[in-house]
Amino acid sequence: MLATTYRRPYRVAARQVPDPVIEHPFDAIVRVTRTCICGSDLHLYHGLVPDTRVGSVFGHEFTGEVVEVGNGVERLKVGDRVLVPFNIFCGTCYFCQRELYSNCHNVNPSATAVGGIYGYSNTTGGYAGGQAEYVRVPFADIGPTVIPDDIDIEDAVLLTDVVPTGYQAAEMGDIKENDTVVVFGAGPVGIMAARSAWLMGAGRVIVVDHVDYRLDFVRAYGPAETVDFREVGDMAIHIKKMTDGLGADVCIDAVGCEAAGSALQQLTGVTMKLQAGAATVLHWAINSVRKGGNVSIVGVYGPTFNAVPIGNAVNKGLTLRMNQASVKRHLPRLIEHVRAGRLNPKAIITHRVPLEEVSDAYEMFSGKKDGCIKAVLIPPTATGSSVKTPNPSIVPGEPA
Repeated sequence: MLATTYRRPYRVAARQVPDPVIEHPFDAIVRVTRTCICGSDLHLYHGLVPDTRVGSVFGHEFTGEVVEVGNGVERLKVGDRVLVPFNIFCGTCYFCQRELYSNCHNVNPSATAVGGIYGYSNTTGGYAGGQAEYVRVPFADIGPTVIPDDIDIEDAVLLTDVVPTGYQAAEMGDIKENDTVVVFGAGPVGIMAARSAWLMGAGRVIVVDHVDYRLDFVRAYGPAETVDFREVGDMAIHIKKMTDGLGADVCIDAVGCEAAGSALQQLTGVTMKLQAGAATVLHWAINSVRKGGNVSIVGVYGPTFNAVPIGNAVNKGLTLRMNQASVKRHLPRLIEHVRAGRLNPKAIITHRVPLEEVSDAYEMFSGKKDGCIKAVLIPPTATGSSVKTPNPSIVPGEPA
């Protein structure tokens, strides 16, 4: 089958690899119909995630059709259209029972913190990803959700990660009615966090980034006020000036380890790898939120040391919450938001690209070229697919 394989930093290629097979009675084989490039895939692409092996198949956002099931699978059947959360989880361990699916205790022998993730290096279990024609799905009765007939496939593929992650980012902020929420990062997750903040009662949403077309997009889609950090001297002072001197009620880090904005953080966290990524946004969030405020972190960082101003957080009495999104927990609510028109996930898709052209798609997304917000890959075996030209549509929203 054709799949996106890692060759070296800044180099992926669509190559032929062996088809997946049933390895356990609870497995299913899914023929992929849509799959996405995620912002966190760029950390792999840039060579920042340990134990990313040559030949690894990338991709943790995908939908598909079940083509084979193991003899222990009872709930799924061949022919079901499914969306597959990026988390791999058993459904029965201590953490799964508490709906902390991203922290499943049984699916990742390589780590004691994060659970299993499709296509995200051996540090998350070494599972092959979904940027491919077919993928093996473990615990097939637990993870996948059958796509309702009234949900568009391009909405469904964004429900595998981007929408739930942005939604959980807002949820972890514990937003109260009329709160001011600052979202750092106008990528897909930041855009969805901004949109979700309105659903939770925010009175004001501000998004910080430095890419003009992304700021334009989130102004319309969020809708949100925007700040270009290239025009700001001190972020904390700037946010406080925007908020009557107090600071934001909630700050959300939707950027993670490759944040721009500080030459020193870039040098130590990205170039020299002396810390687990540039902690620029963590500083901005902790210092920009008001005393007693909340900081929510969904940006990806490595498992080792980061230079974080924890003393400021303590002295300000902040609440910090963070995790990978537990996708399955959010799906019933998010499907209802999509049905009601409060969320329009597919509106952030700007590019639909054949899987065969994945190398160009990564270069475009990484380089922030051609107005790319979100790229969807379409495998050649996706029946009924029509590969469309880039569609940089912006669908303005209203606070819900």
